[in-house]
This record gives sequence, C-alpha cells and structure tokens, in this order.
Amino acid sequence: MAGGCQVMTVWGRLKGRRRASALLCTLFLGVSVCVSGCSAGYEDAYVLEERIPALDEGAAPARFADAFASDLCVVTDESGFDADFATSEAAALFDISDREVLYSKEAFEKLYPASVTKVMTALVAIKEGDLNSRVHVTEDAVITESGATLCGIEPGDTLTLEQLLYGLMLPSGNDAGAAIAVHIAGSIDAFADMMNEEALRLGATGTHFVNPHGLNDPDHYTTAYDLYLIFNEALKYPAFRQIVGTTAYTANYHNKNSEPVTKTWKGGNWFMTGERETPDGLKVFGGKTGTTKAAGYCLIMASRDDSDKEYISVVLKADSRPHLYDNMANIISKIVK
Repeated sequence: MAGGCQVMTVWGRLKGRRRASALLCTLFLGVSVCVSGCSAGYEDAYVLEERIPALDEGAAPARFADAFASDLCVVTDESGFDADFATSEAAALFDISDREVLYSKEAFEKLYPASVTKVMTALVAIKEGDLNSRVHVTEDAVITESGATLCGIEPGDTLTLEQLLYGLMLPSGNDAGAAIAVHIAGSIDAFADMMNEEALRLGATGTHFVNPHGLNDPDHYTTAYDLYLIFNEALKYPAFRQIVGTTAYTANYHNKNSEPVTKTWKGGNWFMTGERETPDGLKVFGGKTGTTKAAGYCLIMASRDDSDKEYISVVLKADSRPHLYDNMANIISKIVK
C-alpha cells in the first residue's frame, strides 16, 4: 500500500472534495481495494457516497469492490488543464497503461452520449450473451425516428449475436441495439436496467441509460469520466477489441423467408478510415462515434503509441464533425509531445 494512503472502512464517511487528489484505499472484509492514478498527499479523495451511493443503503460490499480497483485513472483538479485547449463541452485523455490523467475538461458534467451509449450495450451483450447464439429479430428493432442510423435488419431476420454487434458498432445500427437488448434481456427496459447495474458496478454514478442505442431522452445521460470507466472495462474483452478495431464487416444471414441476405457495414471513425490523419507515433485501434442534435458530435476511442502504451480519449458535444476531429487530434497529440 503506497505511503500516505488513508485506510478506512466502507462504513465510514469519506468527506471532502469529489476531485481531491489522493490515493483512495478501502478496506473491507479483510480485502484492500485501491484507486490510484494521481499524486498522494491530499487528505481527501472522491466522496465515497457519491461514487457508489448504494453503499449507504447497505448493499453487499463485494458488488462494488471492483469499481475501486488499482488500475483506474482519477481526475483531480481540472484547473491544471487549459480549458480552451478543447472547444467541445467536455473532453478527457487517460493513459490507461500508467493510470494517469493527461487532460480533463468538465469530465463530470452530465451530457447526452448519443451512440457512444453503444459501448455499454456491447459490453453487457458480450458479458451476458453467447456470441454464437442465434438472434431472431423482432418488431422492437423497427426504428422510425428521423435521422436514426440503422444497419438495415428487419423483423424475422436471423443473425448471430456477434454479427449484430458489428451492426451495432460499425454503422451504429440503432435497430441492432434494440435487437440485442430484446435477445439478452427480453425487453428494452429490462436491458436498460442491466446497463445501469453495470454502470453502478463500475462506479459510473453520473450515468443513467434508458435505451441501448442512445436516441435522445432527458433521462439518458453520462459523463466523460464515466465513459472512460465503461470503455476501459470493455477493452478487457478481446471480442470487444476485435469489433471496435474493425473498419468493415460483411454479414451473411437469413431473412424471415429463409432467404440469404448479405450486408457490408463500415465504421465511421475518421482516424481509422483514413479521412483524418492520426498524429505521428500513434495508432487508433478502436472507438465509437455518436451524434444527435441534443448531444452534438461525440467520440470515444483507444490509441496506442510506439511503445505499446494505451490511451482512452473522449470528446463530448463538439459543434460539428470537423471540430470533433480537430478536438480529438489536439487532445491525443498530447501523448506524443
């Protein structure tokens, strides 16, 4: 345990500023769990009841222990970063190899995530489902909202869960999200409950989901920091890395009449498709875009430098697609400077 680390039981109250710069160690049931990623020396750390409020309600401690693992980055004082460096509403850059925060702007502001939501959808589906299972598409997959992105599946189609995940993440198919939700949980609402349970388990307490695709709802929101927590967890699964690292995928499946259907889906991350140049010394190996009128232009992605260190970067609510990539390029350029 690092020197200067304050040890306490979960039944105690951790007072102080949410973003204070400390090494939080929680001791319970004889197991020590730590959150690092910042310099020690401050008296306080995250307000425990804010990050995992269910502890105050007597919830089982083991359910939340993983949320305070030693491999997390912790945002401390954002005043140390130039807010004007990013013109988007929120932005952040995390060194997940060395557990350092390299940039943070409004990382805890609750914002609409648009289709970046689908990172959580994919995470829950991969954890709870069988990628080889056959999914029968129901009427729930019919999305009629104007401007909604679709992968083009129809009621009666039969695909594997793995195929649907490509349809979810590459063309950002809202219809794929609905089909996955019904397959995994039986309904959209039940799957949203699973998403929220997973968010709570990860300590993403500034997040609430009501659907698996990110179409706008006032009660559907997250933060840049919570998206880091979710994406960081998803990257632990090889299947997720494979899917988000793919720029094009061809699915062969059958429609309701047992006729063969072939669709090719392409990703939309400009750094991966070559429409925007990646800063020298970096390789973008995965990510998810999202856009709605309310959310603006959003992107979360994973990068790797020449020494194989990995990074997660987030931009939320940019005012245009070009500015989204301008912001992201500026942020990740900090890695190689």
